[in-house]
Amino acid sequence: MSDLTPVTRDGEGPGRRSFLRYTGALGAAAGLGGGLTACGGPESTNEVGSGGGTLTAVIGYGNDGSWDPTQTASAFAMAGNEHIYEALLGTDPISRQPYPQLATAVPSDLEATTWRFELRAGATWHDGKPVTADDVVFVFDRILDPGTQSLGKNFFAGWLKEVRKTDARGVELVLKFPFPDGAARLNLAKIMPKHVYSRPGAWEEATKGKAIGSGPYRQTAHHPKSNTTFEAFDDYNGPRKAAFRRMNWLSIVDAAPRVAKISGGSADAQIAENIPYANIEQLKAGGLTVEGGAGMNNLFLLFNTAHRPFGDVRVRQALHYAIDREKIIEVALKGHGKAATSFLNEGNPSYRPARTVYGYDPKKAKALLEEAGVSGLRVNLMAVNVSWLTDCLPTIKASWDAVGVRTTLDPQETTAVFTKLDQKRDYQVVAAVSNPNQFGLDADLIMRYNYGPDNTWMTYARWAGSARAKELFRRMDEATREPDASRKKTMVQDYIDIVAEEAVLYPVVHNELMTAWNPRRLSGIRPQPYPGINVLQAQWV
Repeated sequence: MSDLTPVTRDGEGPGRRSFLRYTGALGAAAGLGGGLTACGGPESTNEVGSGGGTLTAVIGYGNDGSWDPTQTASAFAMAGNEHIYEALLGTDPISRQPYPQLATAVPSDLEATTWRFELRAGATWHDGKPVTADDVVFVFDRILDPGTQSLGKNFFAGWLKEVRKTDARGVELVLKFPFPDGAARLNLAKIMPKHVYSRPGAWEEATKGKAIGSGPYRQTAHHPKSNTTFEAFDDYNGPRKAAFRRMNWLSIVDAAPRVAKISGGSADAQIAENIPYANIEQLKAGGLTVEGGAGMNNLFLLFNTAHRPFGDVRVRQALHYAIDREKIIEVALKGHGKAATSFLNEGNPSYRPARTVYGYDPKKAKALLEEAGVSGLRVNLMAVNVSWLTDCLPTIKASWDAVGVRTTLDPQETTAVFTKLDQKRDYQVVAAVSNPNQFGLDADLIMRYNYGPDNTWMTYARWAGSARAKELFRRMDEATREPDASRKKTMVQDYIDIVAEEAVLYPVVHNELMTAWNPRRLSGIRPQPYPGINVLQAQWV
């Protein structure tokens, strides 16, 4: 899960808007236009689909985050937006290879510094109006606007100079330097109707759940903290058409009711993601298929370097060395995880073990604390209440207690944790979960999601102004501009060594995400190694 992204309202500085209001924690249910339903009770959450009927899915994350594609990192919203919106180029949810979506073709020369696109003839918005080049320029102008801090800016501003209209259905992207990896990133720039979202207050409505796109499904109702419904868009003429007449996605964060919705002969849902490891065999015995995807999903620690003694790298390293990761994997993850040996997971194309690997070494942890002059340390570990993470917390506490660090566990609602961080309240250490793979696989993108001079994660860590951070950011920029792919990979691996050594924001374990579905009802399901589902290639049996 990755519901945590820095954003602001148009024209406002980064301190003016709540971080989580836009991304996955604080939602509002009022005043949604565009044909949405946001008031009153939710539509039935118990529709069982049959051929041509309603697909009921269970998502293990909140649907009350931002649905603005230029801003959100909400797992639920990002998955939903894949079915509602289109980009110039989409990406396959598993291989992440780009394919034509609103555009008619992938550029033939991705080494060029100008990419030209023609829009699909007959593409229309869910309100019936045609998709035009003006809509494309409108979205990219927002993403690149220096006065609007957005998540999209982290992924585009470094290499994309501008986007121009060439005719009613033609645009060209002007790059600052050759950047072939940018083709896959275009999937993150969902094209939105200018006539809808240029209106006063429209971005706020998008934050609250208003979603009007050109994709195969249109959003029909949105009930924060409950469910979001979809219907096939009859006028869709793109590459991956809707196979389900209707969809009802339930937001069920708690593990037990999530599993119950898909269990037994009277199950209300046909597919559920974020399946707890303890329930895998039970669901398989009940005739369900349960498969996982190993990727970047991780439990990480975030340190407040302005709170003594966590500004001392030796203390941060000591707390990492003290953790018995193998016990976490055995007890909490039931074998479905690996100890982090780099910021990247082992399956990433740019992976190599970092020069600093935090194996379980309590003696080294004690020695580092002693070297730092720290004794009698008491730590309040504030943590998000994601179910699999809370299962890991007792082992972290036991590990730290064993090296003389008196630890208090403080799990809270994700909203509460990140609202406090956004309000710049003091803290010591935060444990949370993240999965940058929902944005893509390239290491440059992943690292920029977590690290950068204007990155909110680094603001929370109070670290971006340090000399070591500035060295890291300089090396990141050099790697981004490196034209040789092999050399770029080495440069990324080298600067990740700094990230590992400093351990300001660093993973403890990478784990596998599990999806369960009824194979007697659904075919074409491919479980994702990141949160959410994608059913654009699925269908009824």
